[in-house]
Amino acid sequence: MNETDQLTHFNEQNRAKMVDISEKEITKRVATARSQVKMKPETLTRIREGQISKGDVLAVAQVAGIMAAKKTADIIPMCHPLPLTGVDIAFAYEGEDTLLVEVTVKTTGKTGVEMEALTAASAVTLTVYDMCKAMDKEMIIGPTYLESKTGGKSGDFVRSGTVE
Repeated sequence: MNETDQLTHFNEQNRAKMVDISEKEITKRVATARSQVKMKPETLTRIREGQISKGDVLAVAQVAGIMAAKKTADIIPMCHPLPLTGVDIAFAYEGEDTLLVEVTVKTTGKTGVEMEALTAASAVTLTVYDMCKAMDKEMIIGPTYLESKTGGKSGDFVRSGTVE
């Protein structure tokens, strides 16, 4: 088993620990995560037209995603608190019933921002659900996944193939 295959969040007693990153180099790090919400066509139409009674769904979801990226270390126990240098959230539509979400998070630091991107994507989709649940409780969230990451000792990653 090589170093990247080993679990690093356990100490010698097999108890959880926060990984020591004090000896790692500072590098530019970027991670992009994707998710989606599948919903009734009329729900997506109302989102697109700004006709959801709780307000502008995409604007609120975007702010929720940015807040979630900034607070990831508060809810994911082994994540290091990171000074983020950028969070960008983009939306797209697929067909008549699917909202696509892409989150890109950046930092310059000693550890990556994959968890921040994934947490933000999750918060975005959960916020969409929350804002639209009165009219569509059958929405389906996901899959949520890491699309790519750059920087750090383990190098770059780009997902190969599609996610179903």
